[in-house]
Amino acid sequence: MAGYKEHISVSGMLGIGYGTIASLLLGFTPAQGILAGVLTWIGGMLPDLDSETGRPVRELFGLTAAIASFVAMRSMVRIGADPDAALLAAAITYAAVRYGASALMAKFAVHRGMFHSLPALIIAGEAVFLAYTSESYAVKFLMAGGVCLGFFSHLVLDEVYSVERKGAKIRLKKSAGTAIKWFGKGLFGNAVAYAILFTLTYITLVESGILIPPQQVAPTENSKPIQQASPFEFMRR
Repeated sequence: MAGYKEHISVSGMLGIGYGTIASLLLGFTPAQGILAGVLTWIGGMLPDLDSETGRPVRELFGLTAAIASFVAMRSMVRIGADPDAALLAAAITYAAVRYGASALMAKFAVHRGMFHSLPALIIAGEAVFLAYTSESYAVKFLMAGGVCLGFFSHLVLDEVYSVERKGAKIRLKKSAGTAIKWFGKGLFGNAVAYAILFTLTYITLVESGILIPPQQVAPTENSKPIQQASPFEFMRR
C-alpha cells in the first residue's frame, strides 16, 4: 500500500489543482478555492484514521479535531450564540474528536476496513456538505467535492500500490481490492457504515432541497383533502 508521504503528496497536488480551477475557471473566490484545496489535501489522509497508532495518525486526528472545532465555533456564532458558548463548543468538539473518537477508532476500527471504501468516501463528502455553513449550495458542494476527490485519490493510490511487478510478471498483493470496495468483511462494520450513509444521504437530500419530507409539502389553493376510501366501499355499490 502507499505510504503516508505518498498520500499527502498526491492529495496536496490535487488540492492545488482543484483550488486553482475553482478560483480561476468556476468563479469562486480565492479564499474559497484555497479552502477547497486544503480540504482536498485533508481528504487524502482521512482513510488512514483507522490505521495503527503512530505519529501520522496522531497528527491526522489532531488536524481533524482542529477543523471540527472551528466548524463548531462558526456554527455557534452563526446561530447567534455568545462568544463564550462558541469557545466552549469548540473546546468540547476538539476533545471529543482528538481523544474520544481516536480511542473508539483504535478499539473498534480495522485497518483497510470500511474506512477504506466508497461508502466512507460518500459519508465524508456528505458530512462536509452538512457541516460547512454557507448560503450557497455551490460552495457547499465545492467543499464536499474537494474532500471526496482527496479521499478517492487515497483509495486509488492504495490499489495501485497493491500491484507488484517483477520483470514481466505482475502479481497482486493481498491488499488488492481492499480499498475501492462497497462492502467489507465484517457484518457489523458494514451495518454501521450503511446506517450512517443512508442517514446522512437522507439529511443531505433534504438540506439541498432535492427531497421534501411529506409533512412539509404544503397543499395548493385548489387542492382538496384526499379522502381515503373505506375497505368496504365496494360492498355498497
